[in-house]
This record gives sequence, structure tokens and C-alpha cells, in this order.
Amino acid sequence: MSEGRVFGRNPVLELLRGGGRRADEVAVLAGARGPLDEIVALARRAGVKVAYRTREQLTAMAGSDRHQGVVARVAAAEYVDLAALQRIAAVSGAAPFLLALDQVQDPRNFGALLRTAEAFGVHGVVVGKHHQVGLTEAAARTAMGALQHVAIARETNLVNALEELKNSGIWVYGATPGRGVEPWKADLTGAICLVLGSEGEGLRPLVARTCDGLLAIPTVGRVGSLNVGAAAAILCYEVARQRAARGKST
Repeated sequence: MSEGRVFGRNPVLELLRGGGRRADEVAVLAGARGPLDEIVALARRAGVKVAYRTREQLTAMAGSDRHQGVVARVAAAEYVDLAALQRIAAVSGAAPFLLALDQVQDPRNFGALLRTAEAFGVHGVVVGKHHQVGLTEAAARTAMGALQHVAIARETNLVNALEELKNSGIWVYGATPGRGVEPWKADLTGAICLVLGSEGEGLRPLVARTCDGLLAIPTVGRVGSLNVGAAAAILCYEVARQRAARGKST
């Protein structure tokens, strides 16, 4: 991803607070006060250039009129390697909790998945290099700042990456709308990686066979399966719930 733009009050606040992607400049609406004062103060404290622009100039920078009076120019987002994700988990002191995505192609889904990952304590996300949306501006906007807190590894071969995680002691669970263990009947408190498939096809057969186990979320409605974002939210919540429950019982 080349130099991009982050716009909107909450995304820019998260950018400045996160310490992840570096802001090169923050442009705010000339004459605006109130909610933008905190953004200006944070930017100046971090040594980030602050510029004042007209509403029309901000719209041109953002490519949208929904900028809420602030647009940040940001450095390119960077991927990390697989080992870095495991180091992040080790530093946290908690059992590794990773998320892997198999050919998710909608940037809005990707951004929503990153928000879910950050909300429930995922240490990092693994994505494939091919047929997978990357760190686009659309994904960053939907993530609403989560991109500053969740590390992402981009691997040429997802199956090989999963095998590497398994060899390091991480249990790999794939999400499937078919036959699988109900999430609350599986022990998700150890070192795990949840794998979710694409919007239309789900997990590719080889990816599913690589998993140590499959999880299926039971539904009672007439819709056969859940959107990948909804499935991720349910599964990540269940991991967090089980880990919190185990912590209280020890």
C-alpha cells in the first residue's frame, strides 16, 4: 500500500494514539474547534505537521465528503513476518491467539475482521498473498483504527504458514458451515489460530484439511451460513469468553 489517507475524527484519533502507522501530516478544517482540538494537540505532541484546509480541499484529499473536518496523510502500512506474530503473543504473556484469512476479498469485510480481532485480543492476522484483499485505504477506513493495533503477516502460501504454526505448537481451527464441533464444546483456551474462508466459497479444501479441527456455528434460521464477519465475531468472542472463564477459575 502506498502513502494513503485516513479521515474522520475517530480513525485519525486512533492513528495518533496507536503508534503504529506514522502520520506525516494532519490536515484539519480551518476555523474548526471542539472535537478537532484533541486531534491537533495529539498531532503536535507527536511532532506531526498540522495544516489547515478548506472543506473543499479536505474533500479532495480524502476523496470523500465524509471526512468530518480532518484528514491524515499516513506512511505505507507494513506487513510483518509470521515469527513476529508469535513474538507479539509471547510478549503479551497470554497463549497465542491468531486469525488467518483464506482469500477474503472484500475490503470492508477485511476491515471489519480487523476490528473484531482487535476487540477480542487477537495477537495478529495471517493473510495470503494471492486472491486476498490487502491493506487498502477502504479496509483501513472500515477498521476504524484497529489497523494501528493488529499486526498482519502476508504469506505466499497460506497452507505452509498454517503448517508452520502447527509445528510451533499452535492448534489450528477452521470455521465451516458444514459438519464441525460447536465452538463452545471445543477447548479454545490454548494456543490457537482460527481460520476463516472467503465470502462465497468458504475455506478451500486443502486449507480445511490442513486444520487440526473444524468449528461449526449452529443456526436455527433459514439462512444456511453466516457472513465471514459475523462468524469471526462469534468465534473470537467465544475464545475470549473461555479464556476469561478459565482465568477466573484458576
